[in-house]
Amino acid sequence: MQTLKLVAVSAGLSSPSSTRLLTDRLLQAARYRLAEQEYAVDVQVVELRDLAVDIANNFVTGFPSGRLQDAIDAVTGADGVIAVTPVFTASYSGLFKSFFDLIDPAALTGTPVLIGATGGTARHSLVLDHALRPLFAYLRALVVPTAVYAASEDWGTGGDEYTEGLPTRITRAGNEFADTVAARPARRAEDDEVVPFEKQLADLRLD
Repeated sequence: MQTLKLVAVSAGLSSPSSTRLLTDRLLQAARYRLAEQEYAVDVQVVELRDLAVDIANNFVTGFPSGRLQDAIDAVTGADGVIAVTPVFTASYSGLFKSFFDLIDPAALTGTPVLIGATGGTARHSLVLDHALRPLFAYLRALVVPTAVYAASEDWGTGGDEYTEGLPTRITRAGNEFADTVAARPARRAEDDEVVPFEKQLADLRLD
């Protein structure tokens, strides 16, 4: 049975946090879907609140602490990433952005990413498209179509005839994310031979 590694990044600041709650629900939906497809799933949650001082020190010193480096390595080595942030001033939190500023721009190339955000009002839901999608597009990640925004009034409601409830949106997003992760070719092992593009062209000419 193939094991897939999912890493979730939660930028919630309080404890308990609605951001962490949404993160856990999205992870759960993805795990259920992958289990249906007979995949084993290894899950890790990165709580940025616990790394806030380490992230700030990294910008000053230029060197990550051991646990910050572990978090970066977990995200860049994942088969799929779930990233959830609270909304501050109509955008992602500074802590969230600061962490992803430390990710090499090429390290998430082609990695499936499910984005989510939480806020006090539904009026901030566009943060998913005007802030989060461009961020992960710059990082060359593969962002799944459905993103999930959870306003305060979304918790505990099933929606109405015009609007899908939060549980439905979470399930659809989790399914899309899981299917994308499962369909993505397995990451190349570090010791696999990487054939330079020039050599590939030369081989084609010989054929």
